[in-house]
Formats: sequence, structure tokens, C-alpha cells
Amino acid sequence: MSPWQRLSQSLRQSQPQPVGKSQLLTSLKSFVSLFLLGITLSFAIASCGPSSNNNPGANPGGAASPSANKSVELTLVSFAVTKAAHEAIIPKFVEKWQKEHSQTVTFNQSYGGSGSQTRAVIDGLEADIVHLALALDTKKIEKAGLIEPGWEKEVPNEAIVSKSVAAIVTRDGNPKGIKNWEDLAKDGVKLITADPKTSGVARWNFLALWGSVIKTGGDDTKALDFTSKVYKNVPILTKDAREATDVFFKQGQGDALINYENEIILAGQKGEKPTYTIPEVNVSIDNPIAIVDKNVTKHGTLEVAEAFVKFLYTPEAQREFAKAGFRPVDATVAAEPEFVQKYPPIKTLFTAQDLGGWGEIQKKFFDDGAVFDKIQGSIKQ
Repeated sequence: MSPWQRLSQSLRQSQPQPVGKSQLLTSLKSFVSLFLLGITLSFAIASCGPSSNNNPGANPGGAASPSANKSVELTLVSFAVTKAAHEAIIPKFVEKWQKEHSQTVTFNQSYGGSGSQTRAVIDGLEADIVHLALALDTKKIEKAGLIEPGWEKEVPNEAIVSKSVAAIVTRDGNPKGIKNWEDLAKDGVKLITADPKTSGVARWNFLALWGSVIKTGGDDTKALDFTSKVYKNVPILTKDAREATDVFFKQGQGDALINYENEIILAGQKGEKPTYTIPEVNVSIDNPIAIVDKNVTKHGTLEVAEAFVKFLYTPEAQREFAKAGFRPVDATVAAEPEFVQKYPPIKTLFTAQDLGGWGEIQKKFFDDGAVFDKIQGSIKQ
């Protein structure tokens, strides 16, 4: 019999009996004792039940159980020109996750230059996922201890989720007759491009120029001679690709501009009509995706972050990348008539891996005192 039952029985038994003052005092003491006993047992029973904390979705492993929370928040940090694609993809993923897990996913989104986004994450911007312009930037975040080594193997295609190629933009009517990389080295041609020492896009531009020689039978000596001639035709090295575009279009400087194909396609979708050519020897501008391990562990967002990254490789998401100007990494999407026409094949397409990978590339070309500094030194003499 519980304390509450004993108390009720005691009260029923005591009601018909006339009592004196001392008996009344005794009954009152008994009532109080039983009441306190009941409270004590209630707390004891509650303490033996399931524990609770400030995070209802927490489990012993530290990760959140998606079904335990009504909502989850992800922070996506990406380079600027992916914004249109991600803003089309995210609602599709949110709808899918809600349907399958009865949970709402909200996204914090940050877009900017790949280099500045990299620094922001290292300096404390708590990204769950980073989508950057080149693997070198992702490696910097890994080196800072935020991403575990081996991230390239955790998802398909060596973690490359979007890609583009380099294009040469010219003035209306192309008065200088610029059709390929070799034309940029001619006397009287002025090229606008960013500084590879400060811009990720400009590193791709440099590799396109250098690789155009290496992949057509030339050696390092010929590649150095060619790229030196091209950079002698650069009147100003801007700090980033956006500034280079402004110098070319808004300030009217230069005869040609090297830019991403996807940037030019996006400009066309906004009503502009740039004149450009896609050289038949070109570099595959590969953009990796990675989960920021330290932050997803802290936020308890690993499962949903992994699901979003996986979703980016689906045909549904790859079509949105393709619509926004990126060449799809999914072969079935790339073969669809709409995109075959939009993205003509490149005769000779090489990658950063063909030039030694980003670790070797940075050391050989862009570190202090490396090839690019030597080219600039020869120009100033």
C-alpha cells in the first residue's frame, strides 16, 4: 500500500471518532509524517526514471538524434558564385528531409571569395559545411585542425561537387582577334586578371596558361617563357576576380579578361551579352565540398550535414548546378540534351592533379620566391 493510500485510509478511519485535543495533535503529526514520506518517495521514483538535459536530442555519443528535435540548423560557407545554385538546391533538400525525418532544417548561408571564406572559418566562423573554389583552401582548414584528413575520400568524385573551365572574355566584336591562350602573349594585347598570390580564381587562370603549353608538348622552360610574355601584357593585377571584372567592364581597361565559364553564363542569364571563347586546351576548375568535423561534432549536426552533402551529388541537385553555369559532375546529367548543348566538350582538359596536385602546385608556383614571383621579378627589370 502506498503512503497516499495509507494516509487516505487513516483519514477515513479517524473521521467518525470524536477526539480530544491530545488525540487531534497526534493525528495531525501522523498526517504530516505521511505527507512528507509521500513527497520523498515521489522524488526518489522520479530520479530513477530517464534523465533529461538541455539538449533533448543528445545521446551518449554526443551527436544529435534528428528525430528527437523538431528543427536543426546548418551553416554553409561557400564561394560567391555558387549562391544561385545553392539557393535553388537547399529548398529541395529541406523538403526531402522534412518528409523523411519529420524535422525542419534551416540554413545559415555565407558567400564570398574563397580565400576570405577560408580565413573566416579558420578564424571562428562555425561552418558545418564548406564548398570552396579549390582544394588548397579546404586543405588550409584541415591544417587548422577543423577538418579531419581524408575528407576527399568521404564522398564521391574526390569531393569535387561542382566544376567549370576558364574562358577568355573579349571586347564586343573581338577587335584584337583573340581566340586562344597563345593570342594573349601577342604584342599590343592587354590582359586583365587577378593576382595569383591573393586570388584563388587567378591561380586557376595561371594553371590554364601554364598547362596549355605542357599539355601540347611543351616543357617547363617553354611554359615559363609563354606565361612570362602573357603577364607582361597585364597592366594591373587586381586582388581578386571581382575587382578584375570591374576593371574590365566598368573601367573599360584591357582587351581581354580571363574568367570562369560559369560567371559568364550567369551574366548572360542576367541579360548581359559578353563576347567570349572557351579555349580547346583548358583546365578543369574543380570545387570541393567538405564537412567541418570539429564544428558538426560541436553542433550535433553530423547526420544532416552528411545527408546534405550526399544530396548535392544527386541528379536533382546537379541539374541546379548546371542551370547556374557549372558543368555537372554527374555523367547522366551532363549527357542530357540541354546541357550537352550548353557545355561543349573540351578537346584537351587537364586537372590540378595532372600538374602535381595542389600541394606541389602551391610550392612550385605560388610560394614566396617560386615561379610566379620570378616572373614578376623579370617583368619589373
